[in-house]
Amino acid sequence: MPSLPVTEPAIVRTLRAAGCVFAEEEARLLTQAAQTPRQLAAMLRRRASGVPLEHILGWVQFCGLRIAVDAGVFVPRRRTEFLVRQAARLLEPSDGARPAPVVVDLCCGSGAVGAALASLAGPLELHAADVDPAAVACARRNVLPLGGEVHEGDLFAPIPARLRGAVLVLAVNAPYVPSAAIGTMPPEARLHEPRASLDGGADGLDVQRRVAAAAPQWLAPGGRLLIETSRGQAPRTAELFRRSGLTARVLHSGKLDATVVAGGIRRSG
Repeated sequence: MPSLPVTEPAIVRTLRAAGCVFAEEEARLLTQAAQTPRQLAAMLRRRASGVPLEHILGWVQFCGLRIAVDAGVFVPRRRTEFLVRQAARLLEPSDGARPAPVVVDLCCGSGAVGAALASLAGPLELHAADVDPAAVACARRNVLPLGGEVHEGDLFAPIPARLRGAVLVLAVNAPYVPSAAIGTMPPEARLHEPRASLDGGADGLDVQRRVAAAAPQWLAPGGRLLIETSRGQAPRTAELFRRSGLTARVLHSGKLDATVVAGGIRRSG
């Protein structure tokens, strides 16, 4: 196999030829991360073959933080920063006179959402959960140093029972891609991220449906559920909220092309 170029202009050309849109930025990051020319050539070879840049570097920039991302773990998207910002608006910093608010990052992946909320709006009683052992191991690297806990299991199953009725913010980036659309996703996602972190079932709403149905049991009075979704799916996500006895408000960021549905328990009467 011919040796790969290790000068930055040549790296940019290789990345462009591989279809990398932000070739210049990626070349800079790869060059900074590599400790030797041989390591740089190996990293470049992996990137040109389609491995996500974040898996090669081992981290992603998210909400101003460097979040560790292990190979095989879902890579946080920049649009999910909108979910974090909306959740952070609901959290007031604790003055020490009252308990820290309880925040749950469900379907946490790398734990990026919870870690960002702890950074932006802490101190929190932070819990993150995911069904994937690799994601849980990665999330612990990001969440435990911030004082949070990470649990392994299906949705709410591993969350401590004492948190029922006590969660102020339930932030969820559940998979919402319809099964039939997985094949149309970029190879970086469908070949290198776990399908369970992408596939939302036939209509993309399977996991959201389960989250919305159980959320009222976990939310505190005045607590809020926030779920990232797509703009086209948002009306159906909102309907899931309403069917579960929750209010529903669709929020959208044109800048990030991000959509979140937020709501809380409806008051009776």
